[in-house]
Amino acid sequence: MAIKCTFFTFTRHAVMQMFEREISVDDVKKVVTEGEIIQSYPNDKPYPSVLILGFINKRPIHTVVASEQTLGECIIVTAYQPSAKVWEDDFKKRIKYE
Repeated sequence: MAIKCTFFTFTRHAVMQMFEREISVDDVKKVVTEGEIIQSYPNDKPYPSVLILGFINKRPIHTVVASEQTLGECIIVTAYQPSAKVWEDDFKKRIKYE
């Protein structure tokens, strides 16, 4: 399990990106609750956030989630399908260019 959420809040940016990329609310919830945390951003403000990788029908999805632990709120910052041009084959690490 990636992260525990009592409820979800979607930023305007996240909703717009999800719509453009044909990613549903249910897809994002599944990625957040069943995916793998691949990066942590403990110094993000106003809440720490994480990048989670999950698969929906074999389609890789990255979701950035800020977590307000006191209430259990998961704030969806964005969701997207990672590009093979930017991410390694497993979609867990960025490709390093020299």
